[in-house]
Amino acid sequence: MYLHYVLDQWFEREVLPELTGHARLIRYADDFVIGCCSQEDAEKVMEWLQERMASYGLTLHPEKTRLVPFNRPKKGEKKLGNADTFDLLGFTMYWHRTRRGGWTMTMKTRKASLRRAIGALGEWCRRHRHLPRKVQHAALTRRLNGHNNYFGVNGNTASLKKLQTQGVRLWFKWLCRRSQRKRLTWKGFGQYLKAFPLPKPTVRVQIWGVRP
Repeated sequence: MYLHYVLDQWFEREVLPELTGHARLIRYADDFVIGCCSQEDAEKVMEWLQERMASYGLTLHPEKTRLVPFNRPKKGEKKLGNADTFDLLGFTMYWHRTRRGGWTMTMKTRKASLRRAIGALGEWCRRHRHLPRKVQHAALTRRLNGHNNYFGVNGNTASLKKLQTQGVRLWFKWLCRRSQRKRLTWKGFGQYLKAFPLPKPTVRVQIWGVRP
């Protein structure tokens, strides 16, 4: 409610009327991005935003706050030109070149978010490697499904696949380090996964439409 007054209402009532082009604010909790059609408008908003936050004793995160050129590249261009990327809510937003030569905005799991997810899986496997294998399978299934529920958007399959692949390797690694008479082989582990597979990368939400 606080940011609704400090940011949302202020942007709609006081900022938009002062801009020359179209602009839009997208916010979730305390994470937000503001898109402007011109660099001049973007620079104005940045200056006004810092003043607005300061008047309420708030500050913008210095490492997360920046002006980013994000113009759609022209159709037929093979390079992004001056278009940059930006992060929002665990995703990295970027322009993707389609098969027809056009460009569409898409998103992938932020590198830091993916590293944390892989690290968390590995740590869980290490700490719980002595639990029965079925118990471990059920827990890892829940964790991978939870990740897919959030990050499973169309265009992000490659990042989902990386986590699933690393999850399989980490689970095998820590199962092999259990004290057991018969050592687990990769072939034997593969047979187990056929009977009890881990969740595959799945698109749960279709955010983007058909690519041009």
